[in-house]
Amino acid sequence: MTAMALAAAAEAAQDDYRRMSSLRRMGAGELHRLLSGPPETAAPWVETAARFGLRAAQLRLGQMHLDGAGVDRDETAALAWFLRAARKGAPDAMNMVGRCHENGWGTPVDEPAAADWYRRSAEAGHDWGEYNYANMLFDGRGVRPDRRQAAAFYRRAAEQGHARAMNLLARCHEEGWGVPQDRHEAWKWYHRSAQGGYFRAQFNYAMVLAGQGHIDRALDWFEQACRAATPDSLPGMIVRLISQPDRRLAALGRRFAGVA
Repeated sequence: MTAMALAAAAEAAQDDYRRMSSLRRMGAGELHRLLSGPPETAAPWVETAARFGLRAAQLRLGQMHLDGAGVDRDETAALAWFLRAARKGAPDAMNMVGRCHENGWGTPVDEPAAADWYRRSAEAGHDWGEYNYANMLFDGRGVRPDRRQAAAFYRRAAEQGHARAMNLLARCHEEGWGVPQDRHEAWKWYHRSAQGGYFRAQFNYAMVLAGQGHIDRALDWFEQACRAATPDSLPGMIVRLISQPDRRLAALGRRFAGVA
């Protein structure tokens, strides 16, 4: 290593030491504000805290590398930081390790490994871990299919306020997947998910209302759903609206078809 490189390394180490000394003196609120600030300004502090073992910083640094926010985009580094936090027992990091294995971020796609990490996160009570593990159980990806267990994990996540899990728990009750068929229970969870802002549940709940003849209320939910829908989801929603017998619903579908 050249003298210039040695000097640069020594200066970086001193900067790390100064930042860590400052972090140790901070109260919890100040520390949280600093580490959760804009990526561009938070990055050096997050990196220092992550290297010194703070799990929340390791998780955030992993996400920053995954997104390329404040640091270089590097999926391999993202997975490494998620793993460090996960191995210290952080359920949200366990979930992100699962996502990396499921999506091939920084590692080859490995559904059994994804399911295993989601299970660990779910068993630790993390709502996204519960939701993702339920998806793997429902589809039989990386684990034997088990719709009864899937519905149970959707419920655990739903009861924590996870809007997507609420929608899929509703589907389970509507179709009798892993639970007794119960349309009233399905409608309840669709409604709660819709109120939580999930566009698929808004559409599903609107379909329930339309089927019961509550067209004015259905129109409001259909409108919200179509405005929030992802570009790949909107066309299918439009087709279903246009095919509705009520002319007001069909007209709403045609209106959104003009902007799709």
